[in-house]
Amino acid sequence: MSGYDDRDGQIWMDGKLVDWRGANVHILTHALHYASSVFEGERAYNGKIFKSREHSERLIKSGELVGFQIPYTVDEIEAAKQDVLTASGLRDAYVRAVAWRGAGEDMGVASARNPVRMAIAAWEWGAYYGDAKMKGAKLDISKWKRPSPETIPVHAKAAGLYMICTMSKHEAEAKGCSDALFMDYRGYVAEATGANIFFVKDGEVHTPKADCFLNGLTRQTVIGMLEDRQIKVHERHIMPEEMEGFEQCWLTGTAAEVTPVGQIGDYTFEVGALTREIAQDYEKLVRN
Repeated sequence: MSGYDDRDGQIWMDGKLVDWRGANVHILTHALHYASSVFEGERAYNGKIFKSREHSERLIKSGELVGFQIPYTVDEIEAAKQDVLTASGLRDAYVRAVAWRGAGEDMGVASARNPVRMAIAAWEWGAYYGDAKMKGAKLDISKWKRPSPETIPVHAKAAGLYMICTMSKHEAEAKGCSDALFMDYRGYVAEATGANIFFVKDGEVHTPKADCFLNGLTRQTVIGMLEDRQIKVHERHIMPEEMEGFEQCWLTGTAAEVTPVGQIGDYTFEVGALTREIAQDYEKLVRN
């Protein structure tokens, strides 16, 4: 398969569709040097993006949290995403919307005079963790910690927050794992590199409190699904050693969807009935 820079198709960029290979930025783009970028990962099923408007609203909010205003309204972003899907000819697709501080008069830490730019692309993308959706993913435990809200805008979906995710995922893959689990700055269980995490014990569900990491849209959706089933959900701080007593585990995210976890470090979990049912119900929901 060709690299992501060398494909046929079109990408929406700054208000219009451009040739895929021509969707480029200057080497002195501020975001490339200082991570002044926010993005959304979305999935379209049967031609419709799941929770599309919520993603567009969060993109704008993320921009505000990192100090810039995206120059498009939610309605304009929604229309642009539909234009991209139509141009791609795809019914099932991954959609990436990204906004960033571009090249301009400033080339230093400060960049208030530089334009805020935006692009949207769509492509085919299968299961994020491959066959782990059936047998359960294997996770490493990262040496890095999710930072304190006093150090960075942790509730923005911002590029800079993913630096330790890339490092941790590379280290995990080198060990034969699919992903890595982060603890937070206090030592509590936090999330994986691109997904939130859930545990099951005695018929109840436990998930880390999203007070220093992104409260994922898929996470929120799954909590609602569990509550509709009258299953008790505990959103709380979870200590790492508690993982020994949990019976099941799964990850949630737009890319991950609902993916069972079979192992985290030395802790093992069964791919049990509730995990499979939630995964199946989520699949039905997004394709409804």
